[in-house]
Amino acid sequence: MSRPSDKAARYAALAEEIAAVLEGEADVTARQATVAAMLADAFEHYFWTGFYLVDPQKPDELVVGPYQGALGCLRISFGRGVCGTAAAERRTIIVPDVDAFDGHIACDSRSRSEIVVPVLDPAGALIGVFDVDSTELAAFDEADAAGLERILRQTFA
Repeated sequence: MSRPSDKAARYAALAEEIAAVLEGEADVTARQATVAAMLADAFEHYFWTGFYLVDPQKPDELVVGPYQGALGCLRISFGRGVCGTAAAERRTIIVPDVDAFDGHIACDSRSRSEIVVPVLDPAGALIGVFDVDSTELAAFDEADAAGLERILRQTFA
């Protein structure tokens, strides 16, 4: 795995690349799909990378959005699992070992660690969460949190 400073530099470069690719693109789905694809391709330890979005018909529920990886859970209620907890609490959650997270939802049993970042619109309303799973234990740290938060903030706020 990369040293934190190397990871931070990679995220900074990716933030610029993603901004350049998305320049002038207003469609939210296209933006989400591009972010998921570019991030999934950038890090070998990313196993599942994508969005769970607030369902406008059921505002206390997330529905799977654009992602890269194996089949994901289709729906997650606020407060359930890592994604539902991050959405309910509107905070980034790093889980070094998913088996140690009470109430973890195993969409894919190969997932060993996870990071989930809330995604906000320009007005500060919750759009959904960005979820990254890894087959490695303790694959994510504060450098991942800072890098993903920066990319998501610049892309959707």
